[in-house]
Amino acid sequence: MEPAKPKVTTAVLAQMLFFVIVIPLLPLLISWHWEWWEAWAYAAISILGFFISRVLAARRHPDLLAERARFAQQPDAKPWDKWLAPAVALGGGLIPLVTGLDALFGWSAPFRLPVKLAALLIILAGYVLGSYALMANRFFSGMVRIQTERNHQVVSSGPYRWMRHPGYAGALATYLAVPFFLDSLWALLPALVISALLVVRTAWEDATLQAELDGYQTYARQVRYRLLPGVW
Repeated sequence: MEPAKPKVTTAVLAQMLFFVIVIPLLPLLISWHWEWWEAWAYAAISILGFFISRVLAARRHPDLLAERARFAQQPDAKPWDKWLAPAVALGGGLIPLVTGLDALFGWSAPFRLPVKLAALLIILAGYVLGSYALMANRFFSGMVRIQTERNHQVVSSGPYRWMRHPGYAGALATYLAVPFFLDSLWALLPALVISALLVVRTAWEDATLQAELDGYQTYARQVRYRLLPGVW
């Protein structure tokens, strides 16, 4: 049987255009500061990171893109994730939105270059970790559900050897680093809110997997930490 192919509809294309292209460019589109190298770097990392990670993941798991293309359409997704997953996705867009407004109106003083370079390294590390998790995990769905039709199994290779939810860890690092890279203290407010929602989603997803996925409890005893090794 051939692997399922993602169904590319107008709605899927519009959603991809908005989240993958428009949102990373919001700081530039809002502020109109076309000389803002940090905003160009952020957009390039976000856009290229998305496409490169999907190409690499598709080479290993062709059916994974079909699963992710059905975001918010899976009838067996957990009821709480039908609002939490879109909230996290849309909330992530608030960070570049606020950075653009901050640059337009001059709300925040710029950070020193060493701070911004450190933030840039954290952003890159976050994307690398998230991409590594996507490539390692054939069941890296956009919604929390037990994928019985895809023979859902525990994944313990790649970054899953160190933490149980490396994709969320990468996203969390990126959310918290972007405000410093793009000189916006105000953007820390949505970053902290979205990070809190992501921690809640991590806890609820982990509880779901422990209750419903065969072998996950054993894996959880072997890999103790969910997001940050040594902490939680």
